[in-house]
Amino acid sequence: MPRRLTLTFDNGPWTGATEHLLDFLATRKLKSTFFVVGRQLEDPSARSLVERAHAEGHWIGNHTMTHGAPLGREDGPVRYAEEIGAAQDAIGTLAHPRKFFRPNGGGAMGQHLLCPEAVDYLKRNDFTVVTWTSAPGDWKPPHTHWTKGAFEALERDDWTVLVLHDRFIAPQLDVLARFCDQVEELGVDFVQDFPARCLPIENGKVHDITEEISAIA
Repeated sequence: MPRRLTLTFDNGPWTGATEHLLDFLATRKLKSTFFVVGRQLEDPSARSLVERAHAEGHWIGNHTMTHGAPLGREDGPVRYAEEIGAAQDAIGTLAHPRKFFRPNGGGAMGQHLLCPEAVDYLKRNDFTVVTWTSAPGDWKPPHTHWTKGAFEALERDDWTVLVLHDRFIAPQLDVLARFCDQVEELGVDFVQDFPARCLPIENGKVHDITEEISAIA
């Protein structure tokens, strides 16, 4: 089976950035998942970008309401409902039916991602938690060096779930284009779905996947 790559974009939408990324994905005929921050949707122009993404076949997931401190930190137990539930309400009918939720954690896996109360909330409300295999650091200056980590992940894993960010990728679509060209030359298939090991909770049910479960359960 050929290697696979799933593109995901976090922390948007950003007016002035997300639309250019959507143009690129449309030209390339690539489908991705946008994990959006609920507060960003309070701007009508930003919300319209998520509506466009949804209409063009991209999946929309929940990336918390404010993208504040990870929900596994000390104050997580008092914030989880607002951060997850309020964001889901903001996304509304644009949400994927599987109710995708991605915790924020600075690109790192670990118990800081979710508190036990948040895990229980996600289970009770039939969410699907989506993790990742590579967060190569496009948010770090000079922002263009992320491709090195992404290619290392492609060499390491048979299915890579890549975390990028609208805000930082949109100004470097030439870099993204070269990356996609090289991915295709390597014979890696672009896919929209996620491997089971990146779904530690699926439709409210916890999977027995030791690496990811130990990070959040």
